[in-house]
Amino acid sequence: MTEAAAIADTVPGRPLHWDFLGRVPYRDAVEIQHAVRDALKRGEGAEHLLLLEHPPVYTLGRNASAADILAGPEWLAARGIEVAECDRGGQVTYHGPGQLVGYPVVNLSPDRRDIRRYVRDLQEVLIRTLADYGVAAAVRDGQAFIGVWAGEDKIASIGVHLSRWITTHGFALNVTTDLSYFAGIIPLSFSTSVMFIRKPPGITISPGFWSAGQAPSHLACSVMSVSRGAPAGAPSLCEVTLTE
Repeated sequence: MTEAAAIADTVPGRPLHWDFLGRVPYRDAVEIQHAVRDALKRGEGAEHLLLLEHPPVYTLGRNASAADILAGPEWLAARGIEVAECDRGGQVTYHGPGQLVGYPVVNLSPDRRDIRRYVRDLQEVLIRTLADYGVAAAVRDGQAFIGVWAGEDKIASIGVHLSRWITTHGFALNVTTDLSYFAGIIPLSFSTSVMFIRKPPGITISPGFWSAGQAPSHLACSVMSVSRGAPAGAPSLCEVTLTE
């Protein structure tokens, strides 16, 4: 048994709460994440998966530069797009209506002190979720391609931050996103195409996608079961509490 497996065997199950918060301004969502993170640092409260939408915003990660935003002030103002700097990894990305944003605030210590594996786990969560909606997705090799891809198109982005092994930020999945907003930036600092979920036979992407808990409940269960190292279909090492 590996050291990591031995630690995992001794870690008690712990609750994961998920909440769908609706449409939340970006800076307010950062404050919510920090409040949950700080409570975890104090040993208070549970780990959370925060699911939400943002009003239109370009966020600049630690590796971004001003040159990654192609649009000028008038173009941004006409479309109501905010620009915000943040401490996640990666470059610049767009968040907006029709995009499911997930912020897992979980403690990777003591059993999961491996940031690369955590990112891979988030990719796997998104791949499994997309498969439920009839979309075949995969990862691509290379640091510049972190995220999830459907063919040659990027369908989800990932950028995280750790503080004392507690995670903030997370992923953004394009569901019914207006992709024209990506024209104002250079995603990932190179030219690429993005896509949203196409409606496969028998699947309806509707307001119920957000409110009925279909995608959120799947993601809430998967984040902890995958991130704790459980194989597909295995029971989670945590107790998942679905809250709204």
